[in-house]
Amino acid sequence: MQLITRSALGWPASAAPAQPATKGVKVHYTGTAVSTALASDHARCIALWKDIRRAHLANKAEGYSDVAYNYAACPHGFLLEGRGIGKRTGANGNQALNRTHYAIVGLVGSSGLTEPTDAMLGAIRDGIELLRKHGAGTEIKGHRDGYPTACPGGPLYAWVQGGAPRPGGPTAPPKPATPKYEPYPGESFFMKSGKPALGKVSPVFTAMGKRLVAVGCGRYKVGPGPTLGQADVDSYEAWQRKCGYTGTAAKWPPGPTTWTKLQVPNV
Repeated sequence: MQLITRSALGWPASAAPAQPATKGVKVHYTGTAVSTALASDHARCIALWKDIRRAHLANKAEGYSDVAYNYAACPHGFLLEGRGIGKRTGANGNQALNRTHYAIVGLVGSSGLTEPTDAMLGAIRDGIELLRKHGAGTEIKGHRDGYPTACPGGPLYAWVQGGAPRPGGPTAPPKPATPKYEPYPGESFFMKSGKPALGKVSPVFTAMGKRLVAVGCGRYKVGPGPTLGQADVDSYEAWQRKCGYTGTAAKWPPGPTTWTKLQVPNV
């Protein structure tokens, strides 16, 4: 982490109100034009950050006690301290929103320099992880989440929506797809006190019954439906016999082999 503290910036301790914990962090951009010269001149990043603080303190309508953000991240990978740790942000739109998330601004804008560098994204992650060590929860959101604004701009918001990954780090594994067929729920799902769990209600029984009808083993006068009944038991036993089982092996409850073969649709 390349941290530039308030003291290094020549700023006194923040007068912002205390906020010891939040649900997480919201990511922002400046919302104005940012010179592309920042990308090649770090001194301009420091100057811009100081200009943002001066502008906020001069804004009498908002009544800022300090620069609005907890931290800023520059294109060169530096994390610039604003209100810092344990201080309520002034950036998220209103007091209720400010209490729920800290705020980090990437020094990109609505025109000029609009694309965050990998170094900037890494610095934002540094800030998120630093705040998490001091009371921030796991949520990572954009300013527009919960407040009508274009902030943090298209490129930064796309990064946030992608899980705010650290550049060059491991990518998150894909979420497992919903299985096409209902996995075997276990014998206890079908039984109660050693007997069929007649009267138990589950959408699985409806899906199971429809498949039993489809394979020619339905023994229903009405249904099937979500309540386990004797017709379900009789139908499934007919299916187990059709699969080659005999005697007690064909009796209720369903077994994992015949269940998998039946291919009950996932519910």
